[in-house]
Amino acid sequence: MVLDEVSRVHADGTKALSRLSLQVADGELMMITGPSGCGKTTTLRVIAGLEPVTTGTVTIGDDIVNDLPTRHRDVALVTQQHTLYPHMTVGDNLRFALRMSGTPRPETEQRVAAESRVLGIDRLLDRLPRVLSAGHRQSAALGRATARVPRVFLLDEPLSALDAAERVRVRAELHRYVKGTGVTTLYVANDQAEVMSLADRVALLRDGLLQQVGTPQQLLDRPVNQFVAGFAGLDGMSFLSARLEQSAGLAWFAVGGRRLRLPGGLPGTLRSHVGSAVTLGLRPHQLGDAAASPGHPVDERLPATVRRVERLGAYDQVVTDVAGAEVRARFDPGTAPAPGSTVELTVQTRLLQVFDPVTTAALWHGRQ
Repeated sequence: MVLDEVSRVHADGTKALSRLSLQVADGELMMITGPSGCGKTTTLRVIAGLEPVTTGTVTIGDDIVNDLPTRHRDVALVTQQHTLYPHMTVGDNLRFALRMSGTPRPETEQRVAAESRVLGIDRLLDRLPRVLSAGHRQSAALGRATARVPRVFLLDEPLSALDAAERVRVRAELHRYVKGTGVTTLYVANDQAEVMSLADRVALLRDGLLQQVGTPQQLLDRPVNQFVAGFAGLDGMSFLSARLEQSAGLAWFAVGGRRLRLPGGLPGTLRSHVGSAVTLGLRPHQLGDAAASPGHPVDERLPATVRRVERLGAYDQVVTDVAGAEVRARFDPGTAPAPGSTVELTVQTRLLQVFDPVTTAALWHGRQ
């Protein structure tokens, strides 16, 4: 499937999508993510034919489908609004598309039984949607889409109404099903756990503009700009203002009254920025408690004041103030000091990412 320079402008002049180009391989599961209002849902609606393309083309298989009605595009769309026929039972909702496509009755019943078991709604097949919980309605809508095998799955936050435990289970089953059928899938999600665990590749949007496409690891390790670095991943990235300095063959970042030594010398991409302000990017797992590492070099530490502590079980996430910026670090569970305390943070300086403070473009991705 290919989106080539697709734009969508609403009647009031609002640009929902601006020259979006995406190539999704056959059988690929591509996640689309980004902040609210960035164009994620509009992308799915344009592919499904529910909204017209202002400029550009949408190609499914070998067919340009811009002018093709939704019912002829052979796509299965699951939205956040639990798109079920209210007058039909759950079972009949799941059977509907199969019957319309001429699937024999025995095969229809087999598929409905299999999908309802996987989604935990096999005891609800005789009920109407209005008597179901939001989570069960969403599961039924998902089952209606996956009971058949279309050319393209379009999933718009399909797990949003499920509780945490059920979301993890259904997420795994959905991934197994999609990869097992080999259906090309575009999946919109805000939950970064879904994005990072399910995606073959991720498309990150902002204000209708594509920021970056890549594997989840590529977005984490090599973000193209500060926005991508801050948005991608479960913990996000903290940012610090610094100044890049060099002397006698050594290079460091000046942060407040401290110097963070840059191991291995000055990278070529940073040479033109010596003596200039830069923005440092750090992820929580790259920062720790210096008190637990007494031998850690002083030029790889930063003083910080604890703002609050988030106890997450496997570790404590400590939100600190470093030179006026909010920085998150990981401490061993139960070891985090009280808010207001002064601590020193260890910094894995080789993993620092560096951004231009004016353009926000990435300058250096660390020595991964």
